[in-house]
Amino acid sequence: MGGLTGSGIRNPILNRRIAAFRANRRANVSLYLFAVLFIISVLAEFVANDKPILVWYDGKPYVPIIRTYLESEFGGDLEIEASYRDPYVAELIMKKGWMIWPPVPYRYDTIDYELDVPAPAPPSFSHWLGTDDGGHDVVALIIYGFRISVMFGIVLTVFSTIIGVAAGAVQGYFGGLVDLLFQRFIEMWSSLPSLYLIIIITSVIQPTFGLLLVVLLLFRWLSLVGVVRAEFLRVRNFEFVKAARALGVSNTTIIFRHILPNAMVSTFTFLPFILNGSIIALTSLDFLGLGLPPGSPSLGKLLAQGKANLQAPWLGITSFVVLSLMLSLLIFIGEGIRDAFDPRREAG
Repeated sequence: MGGLTGSGIRNPILNRRIAAFRANRRANVSLYLFAVLFIISVLAEFVANDKPILVWYDGKPYVPIIRTYLESEFGGDLEIEASYRDPYVAELIMKKGWMIWPPVPYRYDTIDYELDVPAPAPPSFSHWLGTDDGGHDVVALIIYGFRISVMFGIVLTVFSTIIGVAAGAVQGYFGGLVDLLFQRFIEMWSSLPSLYLIIIITSVIQPTFGLLLVVLLLFRWLSLVGVVRAEFLRVRNFEFVKAARALGVSNTTIIFRHILPNAMVSTFTFLPFILNGSIIALTSLDFLGLGLPPGSPSLGKLLAQGKANLQAPWLGITSFVVLSLMLSLLIFIGEGIRDAFDPRREAG
């Protein structure tokens, strides 16, 4: 047990990097704050929803967020899904029980037909940050939009990292003609006007989450190829690699077990910045109207509404603050990881 540190990990190099990251107060606080915001967005249905979290009716519990209940189950006449915001249904339930609502009683697609002023409505007690021009609650849009932006960025970052690392590993390990041909291909592929191609594709085909992921993945994987290739070119002639080859170890084993761990050190430092760029790409396409399908929660669409409704400054200000906070937190986390993996820096 004497070899364990406060983090409970025996690897001294990893312990030093964790300690270095924790010593960076800005990065550490940013990580915790981003984690809290992300957890809130993951639990969006329990935070912002037009259905109660729990309904207690006639001595029985009901969970509308998880299961669909008919109006007739609460004493109504219709065999349709109960609308809990309907005063008639609410009165039926309150006669024999009670309801617990989320902090924000609106989903991203809930239209408030009881607004006192035309949409977009300014911030009020009912809508803390106002509504958009469709009568949707801005807080709910931010929570759901934050989740889909981060989820999209994480998925795109993971797949682009896998492809980029694999391509750079093959290119750097084998070298020679393989490296030469791969380099020429990357030079031609990277010279293509990626933004124009993405705009053309999404304007011709109805964009979906999967389609946008594939289209952006076509160009996003290039960001890591050069880093991994350089690391493999440096390590491929080390003595331990030559010894492994002499012992008959397969190329696959050498790549994944002996060289790749060294290359992943530099790769990890780029991941937060790649995630940042992926979120910006989705937000930009949504802002241009070429992103997610209509009706999807999106920070880019909220930003576009702020541009189109200058008489409602809360839309532009809110979307700008949320995007700035999200991207700044990721940048601070990335800087902390970069410094933690730098062998010239030490914690404290």
